[in-house]
Amino acid sequence: MREELAGFTIGVTADRRRDELAALLQRRGARVVLAPALRIVPLADDTDLREATRTCLERPPDVLMANTGIGMRGWLEAAEGWGLAEPLRGVLSRSYVVTRGPKATGAIRAAGLREHWSPASESCDEVVEHLVRRGVAGQVVALQLHGERQPECTEALESAGATVIEVPVYRWAPPTDPAPLHRLIDLVAGRLVDAVTFTSAPAAEALLRAAGDRTETVLAALRGDVLASCVGAVTAEPLVRRGVPVSAPARARLGALVRTIVDELPRRTVTVKAGGHLLTLRGHAAVVDGELRPLAPAPMAVLRALAAAPGKVLSRTALLRTLPRGADEHAVEMAVARLRVGLDAPRVVQTVVKRGYRLRVD
Repeated sequence: MREELAGFTIGVTADRRRDELAALLQRRGARVVLAPALRIVPLADDTDLREATRTCLERPPDVLMANTGIGMRGWLEAAEGWGLAEPLRGVLSRSYVVTRGPKATGAIRAAGLREHWSPASESCDEVVEHLVRRGVAGQVVALQLHGERQPECTEALESAGATVIEVPVYRWAPPTDPAPLHRLIDLVAGRLVDAVTFTSAPAAEALLRAAGDRTETVLAALRGDVLASCVGAVTAEPLVRRGVPVSAPARARLGALVRTIVDELPRRTVTVKAGGHLLTLRGHAAVVDGELRPLAPAPMAVLRALAAAPGKVLSRTALLRTLPRGADEHAVEMAVARLRVGLDAPRVVQTVVKRGYRLRVD
C-alpha cells in the first residue's frame, strides 16, 4: 500500500493548526479524530498585558525572552492598537533577545528585531540556564509567557538577581465544545485509536484533566496500545513525568511529527499467517495479502485476540471479554461472522465445535 497510515486512527488534540496536521495525516491514509483539548484566547484588551507593556517602556528590559511566534506577534499587534508599537520596538531593539524556537525567531525578525541566541532543544529550561550563565544580576528580563505563567522560569531568573516582567499575551481556555475531546478520551480508554498527537504541553495536561476518574485508564492505554506522539520534548514532558513512553521528532515541526508517526505506527503492527493468507493488523483494519480490509470495532477486537495466540482456541467467554460491556455470547458469534465477511477470507477463522474459535495456522 502506498498510504503508509491506511488503517490507522489518530487523534489530534491541537486547535490552531489542527486542519494542517489532519491534512498531513489524511494524505498518508490515516483516519483522523479532531478533538481540540484547548483553545487560545488572545489578550489584546487585557489590562495585565497593557500594564506589562507600559512597564517595559518605563523600565526598558535588558533581556527579552521570546517564547512563541503567535505570542510575540499578538503582543506587537496589541501595542499597535494602543499606539505603542513603535516605542515598544524601540526598547526591545536594545535588548539581548533570546528566542525559544524558530517560530519565535521568525516573529522577532518580522518585527524588525534581531535575536542573539536560541537553544537547539527549543526548551525554556535551556534558555533560562543560558541567561543565568551569562549573568542577569541587576538586569530587567521581559518574559513573554506562552499560555500560562511559568513560575519555575521566573523564580530561577529572580534567584539569579533579575527583575522579571511577565508578559501575558494569550491564555489557554477549554474548547468551546468539549464533546469531541470527551469522545477522544472514550476512544483512548477503549484503545480504539492507534495514536494521539500533542502539539503543546498544556494540551496533554488538559486531556488528562478532562479524563477525570478515567485518568489512570487513559494513562494505561498511552503506556501500552495507544502511541503518544508529541511535536517535541517540551510538549512531551507532562506525559513523560507520568511514565508514558512518547515518540517525538528531533525538531519540533508538524511535518517531522507526521514522519515520526509514519515510522513508528507500522512497526507496532501484528502480522500472522492464517488460512493460507498473510494478515497484518492495523488500527481499524486488517491488511489481507496486501489489500486493506476495514473492520468494525467488535470484529477487530476478536481478530486481535485470536492473533495474539495464533492456533490457540479461545472460548466464547474469553472473546466476550474483548467486546464492549453489556455484550453477550451471541454478540461474539455476530462479531465472528462479520469478521469472516470483512476479511473476505473464510478459512482464516475456524470454529472448533463446543470449544470456541481459533486462527487456522495449519
